[in-house]
Amino acid sequence: MKLLIASDIHGDAVCCKKMLDAAEANGVDKIVILGDILYHGPRNDLPENYAPKKVIEMLNRIPEKLFCIKGNCEAEVDQMVLCFPVMNECAWIYDNACKISMYLSHGHKHNPENLPPLPCGTVFLYGHTHLLGFTEKDGILCLNPGSVSLPKGGNARSYALYEDGSFSIVSLDGEVIDTRKVHSQQ
Repeated sequence: MKLLIASDIHGDAVCCKKMLDAAEANGVDKIVILGDILYHGPRNDLPENYAPKKVIEMLNRIPEKLFCIKGNCEAEVDQMVLCFPVMNECAWIYDNACKISMYLSHGHKHNPENLPPLPCGTVFLYGHTHLLGFTEKDGILCLNPGSVSLPKGGNARSYALYEDGSFSIVSLDGEVIDTRKVHSQQ
């Protein structure tokens, strides 16, 4: 199983295209989006290349490749224009080959400071803060892939890749920023 994990596109068509190009170049099976796909939100500046209709068009071409959850900026109207589900607040992905469980949340409700009840060894994937990085809390590896379009804290625009039990955070320019190997949860 090979995944590209992204968050916080916020309607930026140029960054969305780069993310999709990275997914194709890496031969991923699925693109996991941790919310905030179209709208930039009232606390963020308008992204430089804000064009949500173009983002809709790009993503609606590949619904079978997408696995998405709801962020704090998604609304019912977003689901009306997207032809893939975006309204679930959380989800699980299980890699049978590596025996790794991944719990997905946008991060505005559940985050490393407020984890849901998860079994030890789970990988918690979240976005929302636009701050990339790995942390560990109570035996849970927490991964934030950063933001595809509006990074904060001096970070690069980024996403994460998952394959064979390894997670890598990668800039939109293709530079590997950090990598972690996860041990199976036998």
